[in-house]
Amino acid sequence: MALTAVGLDLAGSPRRTTGFCRLAGPHRTMLRPLGTDAEILAAVRAAAPDVVSIDAPLSLPRGRRRLGDRTGPHFRACDFALRARGIPFFPLTLGPMRMLTARGMRLKRRLESEGRRVIESYPGGAQDVLGWPRKQAGVEDLRRALLRHGLTGDVERVDLTHDELDAATAAVVGRMYLLGDAEALGDPQEGTLVLPAPRGRDRSRRR
Repeated sequence: MALTAVGLDLAGSPRRTTGFCRLAGPHRTMLRPLGTDAEILAAVRAAAPDVVSIDAPLSLPRGRRRLGDRTGPHFRACDFALRARGIPFFPLTLGPMRMLTARGMRLKRRLESEGRRVIESYPGGAQDVLGWPRKQAGVEDLRRALLRHGLTGDVERVDLTHDELDAATAAVVGRMYLLGDAEALGDPQEGTLVLPAPRGRDRSRRR
């Protein structure tokens, strides 16, 4: 099936690098670093994806009126689901995460206003589910896991950054979502987080 997914490893500030991946069909990747919102939006438009998978919180906890509300709840239903599975994460109200959340929500609104389908993903959590190493274990180890998964194209380069490799993971999750091989954690009315379905564990890790 000729589906295209875009993965974004979003940075909280446009002064830092956002990883971008276009995954065309099941395998072909195009990876690049991006900066400003305008660059991100232009790259997504050029990619014309069926889904945009963003590594950033894209919603607030139910009952929290605004991001800076110190009296509101700190966790969403999807966050509690991650915790129940033993998957570590940073709360969206914690320090720099607030800037990332604000930017993610802003880009989601803009992309959806253009008719794009947008999902929240979490490459670290996806890597845990798939049995891949996280970038903290070594960028090259993560790149090789993506190659074993069957990805081709730019992922074959050895000069990739961890931002680009997490963007590739986010794109893989986006494709799994399109194919029904993913699950949405949390409350749809609050905002869900998409991870690979447990049965999607990478078989290459068991050989």
